[in-house]
Amino acid sequence: MNDVAFAPKELPVLKDGCVDLLILAGEHSGDEHAARVLRELLGKRPDLHVCALGGRELAGTSGQFLHDLTATSVVGFVEVLKNYGYFRALFAATLAWIEKYQPSAVCFVDYPGFNMRLSAELRKRGLSRKGGGKIQTLYYISPQIWAWKPRRRFTMAQDLDGIGLIFPFELACYADTGLPAEFVGHPFLSADHDASIEYAGDAPVLLLPGSRVQTVERILPLLLAGFALYRDKHPLANAVVVYPSTAVLAVVQRVLARWQQLALAIHLQANFGNSAAICTKVSAVLTSSGTMSLHCALAGIPGAVVYKTDTLTYWLGRLLARVEFIGMANLLLKEPLYPEFIQGAATPEALAAELGSCLHDPLRLEHTRMLAGKLHGLLAQPAQSTAADWLARYL
Repeated sequence: MNDVAFAPKELPVLKDGCVDLLILAGEHSGDEHAARVLRELLGKRPDLHVCALGGRELAGTSGQFLHDLTATSVVGFVEVLKNYGYFRALFAATLAWIEKYQPSAVCFVDYPGFNMRLSAELRKRGLSRKGGGKIQTLYYISPQIWAWKPRRRFTMAQDLDGIGLIFPFELACYADTGLPAEFVGHPFLSADHDASIEYAGDAPVLLLPGSRVQTVERILPLLLAGFALYRDKHPLANAVVVYPSTAVLAVVQRVLARWQQLALAIHLQANFGNSAAICTKVSAVLTSSGTMSLHCALAGIPGAVVYKTDTLTYWLGRLLARVEFIGMANLLLKEPLYPEFIQGAATPEALAAELGSCLHDPLRLEHTRMLAGKLHGLLAQPAQSTAADWLARYL
């Protein structure tokens, strides 16, 4: 378990007596995106009473914050099993709260392992409209049904009243389900998103080991080892490691303690749910396959994706996944803007060589910028409807 040792037996009592919207976001990225949508929604509908389970961003945006879901974010089959008791208790507490206070709508944000089960249970208990009740059930940021378990789309159609999509190709994934689906644009290209990260040849290398403790424990040592090898030949190189939570910071500091030779070359920077808070100028990036990799790709930063998990999760994923790439930019483009180094291929020598290419090959930079331009065209927000507009239509 991470920072949270046990789940609450019950969620806080509702303060205002009624709730129009409950938002559930279990990942740091989902918390950030949901908070941005909520700020725009409340700007248009300040009368709404909103409660949330999420992270730091939703805590500062919603009218009443119920629980920090992001503090216990885990990935992989093994980690989920280890924390089964926590999630079971939290699930029960959340379900009981919804049943007691009957929000007009529930908006699930990504986090399918928890959210899809909850939406199904709301239907089974007759609480949601799909089960004969009054609660509208909505989903923002679709599970990756195009990658694995594609038949989940029919379960989602059975349980949900609508879904807001951030990738245009996802519309085709739901075309045969009857579930009302709408492309609402990617949040990184929304009008109020501060995409302040930019390329600079003399800037630090950016190391993004991920937002989950388990991921960082596996990936950060590889990133540091690759950077250290590169720095052996380029002793003036320096890097920034970004962390999204105090739990991840503790892991980063513990790992860095084994790399005393890099102490003066590594700067730590917080990024608590705000992508614009990372260093504004970077020369290259070594990143996990998470959301921030797409942010860097859109900014035209040359780099590579690194992925490593426990052996069981990896092989089960290989059996279930139906995609050629794990990096979202690569999937969208159908070609590797960021070369991917997975499991045994993620060696310090390979990552050091990638940094050399990113930092010293002008053609690499030119190719990255060209593909970044294609990404912008693919993900541009529709002029007629934002995610907040989509959500407001159900309230």
